[in-house]
Amino acid sequence: MKKLLIGIIIVLMALSPIYAATSGFVITFGEATNSNQAWKDSVQGYFQSHTDKNINNATIRIITASEVNLVSQNISGVTYLPNQIVSCAMVDLSYTPGIKIVVDTSKITLVTPKMYENALRSTGISNGYVVVTSPVPATGESALTGVLQSYEIAVGTNIPSDAKKAATEVIYTQTQISNQTGQSPDKIANLFEQAQNQVQSKNLQDPTQIKIIVINVANSMNINLTDQQAQQIANALSDSQKAQGDLSNFKTQLQNISQQSSQSTGIINQILNYLQSIIDYLRSLIGQ
Repeated sequence: MKKLLIGIIIVLMALSPIYAATSGFVITFGEATNSNQAWKDSVQGYFQSHTDKNINNATIRIITASEVNLVSQNISGVTYLPNQIVSCAMVDLSYTPGIKIVVDTSKITLVTPKMYENALRSTGISNGYVVVTSPVPATGESALTGVLQSYEIAVGTNIPSDAKKAATEVIYTQTQISNQTGQSPDKIANLFEQAQNQVQSKNLQDPTQIKIIVINVANSMNINLTDQQAQQIANALSDSQKAQGDLSNFKTQLQNISQQSSQSTGIINQILNYLQSIIDYLRSLIGQ
């Protein structure tokens, strides 16, 4: 029996690195959070409470202010300092029914799950489990950099810079229009989603044509947009469409890795369930 128990332990230890390598499971910490152990512990606790996987098996990446500024500075006009990069993200590609986004609304004060989803769709991402949180209140805009890098690490392929900028522009524009119109973030996100669906189905890139769609969708939702606001949304959706041509390699790799992650998770779970049944049987013998 001792040899059997030792064998089970060895198998479990062997599975750990295999699982980490094939799971498509990534966590990113903002550099300010990573340098504050209490904050990091808080974030890790939140992530662990929102997954059945061991977060110690995740690939870890630190997001710096310079990385966020590289993508967002020319779009938002905001320059982040290292102590402002607090948002963190967890991505799991073994989730395949579509995309599921959980946002810690007790900490992320502005960007909603639907806003993140619209931004991710602009980069061709339509599946995966995403969790976003922060140890302290934050708008959540800079967290998109961490989410995108999590996908890059999990997939093993870079997202083209134009696509990253387009996704950042989608997030920034949604938050700006929500603030300017007084409409809820989710209502503006729904406006984006409906307009984006029509733009993608017609494969439009011309901002003038897209603007007509934006105005029609806004009117149907009783959202009053100024001409400038409608143009801003149209420009964001146009930039997103123009970036699609460079995303074919990333999309292919994402699909392949997602399938592999799902399959490996299923196989490993079967093995673990079998080992658990052996352990339960041994316990019953000891109890006798």
